[in-house]
Amino acid sequence: MEPAIAPEMVAVIPRPEHTVRIVFADGEVRDVDITPLLDTPAFSPLRDPAMFGQVKVDEQTGTITWPGDVDLDPDVIYAAQDLGPNRARIRVLAPSVAA
Repeated sequence: MEPAIAPEMVAVIPRPEHTVRIVFADGEVRDVDITPLLDTPAFSPLRDPAMFGQVKVDEQTGTITWPGDVDLDPDVIYAAQDLGPNRARIRVLAPSVAA
């Protein structure tokens, strides 16, 4: 099965406990818990709440990104709900309007 190509991300909101809420252009809303990634060298600086809160949608790459070139690909976030152990946990809050 081919992974879905994600629609454009229109907003990202930092939430408590290392979760970000992502809103896609098609109306899909997903919470992504990055806690399992915090033990990796790239994501460990995000343990700092001030750093974690700097998340934004990068308009050029279409990813969500933090300072230090830390990012998450929208296609992975949109296509997957269970990426396995030691991976971000993704929960759909509002399915796309096209579903």
